[in-house]
Amino acid sequence: MNPTISFGRVSLSAYKAPLLAVALGDDADLSDEVRELDGAMGGAISRAKDSRDFRGARDETLWLSGSAKGPRMVLLVGLGAVSDRTGALRRAAAIASRQANKLGVSEMTWHGGDLNEREIEAVVLGLSAGAWDYTETKTLPPENERRAQLSAVSIAAADSAAGQRGLANGLALAEGHSLARRLAMMPGNLCTPDYLAETAREIAGRHGMEVTVWGRTEMQEEGMGSFLAVAQGTPQDPKLVVLKYDGARNGSAPIVLVGKGLCFDSGGISIKPPQNMELMKFDMCGAAGVLGALDAIGRMKLDVNVIGVIGATTNMPSGTAFKPGDVVRSHLGKYIEVVNTDAEGRMVLADLLSYVRRFNPAVTVDAATLTGAVVIALGHTATGVFSSDDALTTEVLDAGKRAGEPGWPLPLWDEYKELIKSDVADMKNAGGRAAGSTSAAMFLKEFTEGMPWIHLDIAGTAYSETDLVALPKGPTGVPVGTFVEFVRGRAS
Repeated sequence: MNPTISFGRVSLSAYKAPLLAVALGDDADLSDEVRELDGAMGGAISRAKDSRDFRGARDETLWLSGSAKGPRMVLLVGLGAVSDRTGALRRAAAIASRQANKLGVSEMTWHGGDLNEREIEAVVLGLSAGAWDYTETKTLPPENERRAQLSAVSIAAADSAAGQRGLANGLALAEGHSLARRLAMMPGNLCTPDYLAETAREIAGRHGMEVTVWGRTEMQEEGMGSFLAVAQGTPQDPKLVVLKYDGARNGSAPIVLVGKGLCFDSGGISIKPPQNMELMKFDMCGAAGVLGALDAIGRMKLDVNVIGVIGATTNMPSGTAFKPGDVVRSHLGKYIEVVNTDAEGRMVLADLLSYVRRFNPAVTVDAATLTGAVVIALGHTATGVFSSDDALTTEVLDAGKRAGEPGWPLPLWDEYKELIKSDVADMKNAGGRAAGSTSAAMFLKEFTEGMPWIHLDIAGTAYSETDLVALPKGPTGVPVGTFVEFVRGRAS
């Protein structure tokens, strides 16, 4: 559960909060409010800066005892050399709320200087992200050993109409991120295709959206042979889920968001090595991102039409599983040679991208934890971005930058089509190790002709196997922010 967050102008030196977090840059002079607090604390903050005990570097923290009449504890958090103030504030806010949770503080006040609408939004998102934790499958410790969770935060900033908008948008984004992270963190035996479908129904109910859920029978009738090939090895019913948000209500062409929803990916017959296979519960982060984004968009009431589409199943080895050498007919009618059953996500997306053409989308954006190759190329810092439309690529990269989810463009040239050439079908589903993320994107491109489209490979950014300082290891919430910022950029 996200903490309750409010804001209003307060005297830092007199505010009786259990914890006051103050964000400072590496070369910034103390503001009037912080100087007043410093005076009440006997000059502790200025001494820490002058002695370089606290330098204001990014992610740096320093605990100080508070004043007799003010906060009991003060936490200084470094912003670093600020080139992107919005992103620096979001990160520092997340670190502050993580520290509050570790200390067992239930209430905190945050101060980061004067904040505009976007900065308040970023701080709210950071505070919520840092306080987030997944405890649903953990037994609580004995009552006398439990620490309080951060449940209330007050942002020390002047109240205004713009600030209230920033607060409302930040809370909406925070709920979308939290939903996506919770879905991703859930074990694969709990977050099933049925569970994702039910989550979509709950979102639709909250925001008055239209929802459609298809199972195996409906997809067979529709001719989704590529998607169903992946699903034929599992007894769980696969799900195609469509969420429609009519925010513009003027019949304008919708933005379509598509997400890969492999609730668990064993690799199928081309089975993965056992080490770290448990992380393959995260192979549905694209679908989680679509659901989180639609929830946030519904809360923000954006004036735009959006359709979210996810394909959910599991990829399992069994006597009925698809196998290397099989040839299947896709929804679009193109034949696919299966050379690697662990290249399953693109086969699900192929039928989804073909299916969404019926909506005549203004643009289709898909996101998927698609290839390990993109991690080799870009590590865990940037999302791989693929499109033949340079203007659309720039638009998505800008949206990701605003969201704090950076991307990097990778080539999608016709020459790479040779990598997926098949001897027995129209294409094969994997092109080998060389340019692995590009060959996967080239495969998807085969199903998008005549439709503005861009692909986000989030395999390196949707979750982390190590602690990220601002976030714990596990799901990051990517691509919720990119989706929402892209949609918001097109809202009228």
